[in-house]
Amino acid sequence: MNFRYFNQTGWTAIFNGTDSRTGRTVKVEAWDPATGAALVVDTERGALRPVMDYEDFSHLEQADQVVAAVPGDGWRVHWTDQGPGGSPLTEQVLAWLITSQGKATAITVDAQGYVDDADGADAFVPPGEPIP
Repeated sequence: MNFRYFNQTGWTAIFNGTDSRTGRTVKVEAWDPATGAALVVDTERGALRPVMDYEDFSHLEQADQVVAAVPGDGWRVHWTDQGPGGSPLTEQVLAWLITSQGKATAITVDAQGYVDDADGADAFVPPGEPIP
């Protein structure tokens, strides 16, 4: 699953890449209290670093800020053609992520325990209802 659009600060930093480094999206971890600059993790230095210190920094984009997670409570999601060989697929909703804007995103878990979001599902099936 790509949770790049969900984070605690509500912002992601976009980097265009260089000759030796590919473009990337990195979540903003914090804001510098003195300068107000967006800070991201520098994995090579093992520290937070202002985005402007990177030569390939492009811009910031707003992300969904998760403010709550609610249990799936028996909800399921259904895709008509996402199973093996284009067959139907139904998965349990593990939880609903609730954003500061009030958006709810279903988070699913498959039979192997892999977690993903249900964006693009064909149907959301309430508890006790038959699969369409």
